[in-house]
Amino acid sequence: MRRLARWWRALWPSRTIRPTREGWWFLLTTLGMGFAAVNTGNNLLYLLLSMLLGTIVVSGILSEQTIRRVKLFPATPLEIFAGSPAAVGCVLLNAKRLLPSYSLTLEVPSDNVAAPRAFYVSKLEPGQERLHSWEETFPRRGRHRRRPLRLMTGFPFGLFVKATAPILVDELLVFPAVRPFSLADLRNLGGSGAERVARPGPGTDLYNLREYRWGDDPRLIHWKSTAKSGAVMVREPEAEAALKMRVVLEGPPPAADLERLEADISLAASLTSHLLGQGSRVELVGPGLFVPLGEGPAHRRRMLEALALWDPLAPAGARRGFGRDASLSEIRIPLGARASAPRPPGARREL
Repeated sequence: MRRLARWWRALWPSRTIRPTREGWWFLLTTLGMGFAAVNTGNNLLYLLLSMLLGTIVVSGILSEQTIRRVKLFPATPLEIFAGSPAAVGCVLLNAKRLLPSYSLTLEVPSDNVAAPRAFYVSKLEPGQERLHSWEETFPRRGRHRRRPLRLMTGFPFGLFVKATAPILVDELLVFPAVRPFSLADLRNLGGSGAERVARPGPGTDLYNLREYRWGDDPRLIHWKSTAKSGAVMVREPEAEAALKMRVVLEGPPPAADLERLEADISLAASLTSHLLGQGSRVELVGPGLFVPLGEGPAHRRRMLEALALWDPLAPAGARRGFGRDASLSEIRIPLGARASAPRPPGARREL
């Protein structure tokens, strides 16, 4: 039964047809020609009526041919942040092997304008792709289902507009808003009590001496060590010292303001993004939220995904414990009850 239904949908897909203004005049003319042919019995009127009816049939066949097997694929950026315009779009693909598609219109619903956006494609060759993009702004973090799109065509005569059923596309994950810090905040980010981790990388201090490898900068050759060892030795600089940080999101009060909660989560995302961008290792902890210590772009994305999907008002259940580590410098953010920047515990400096 399911196979039969699948074959039926493939042979007779869901379509909507509406006449244009010229199409309404064409239908009224056809109707009048039919009445005249029946009342008079004139063969010439019957011939004209058959031509008009044949035009309607040909229009339906050619419009179905041009819209059939035209597929839509979503095209979205890797990172979308709440409150910031993002370029989203879709790819139009003509999956037919021999026949092109003509006069296609992609209709994109929009909340910001009265009429939906429309992208017109005059001709799409077999196997050809066409990318269309537009700007959208998502006010809040979390999962957002994209509005369904429709593909329409007025080919070949412009008398009728045939449209597909709304095509559902995938969901989008919107990260919390990430904003830059002020100069005062950036100066106070270090905090006391944090363990600085030495590692190779771009910097000014010496990290290690090692043998020369193909591609090393000749200016880094250490001539004294080269003369002593007999092998070409180069200086390996030390990267800027990185911090090991723990960002703790404290549970909100029962009557917490939702706007304040979102602002605090945005602050946590901005703080972790800045720390990871500076080369620090960061751990994120909160009620029902735990992202272990890590570094780099992949770890930043994991933290942003966790913050995007986190519900601070949901029951946390069993709290995942984490040990006290003296090498970690903690920054605590009291959710929903903060009027200024967070204050690290103990004697550590303010953020």
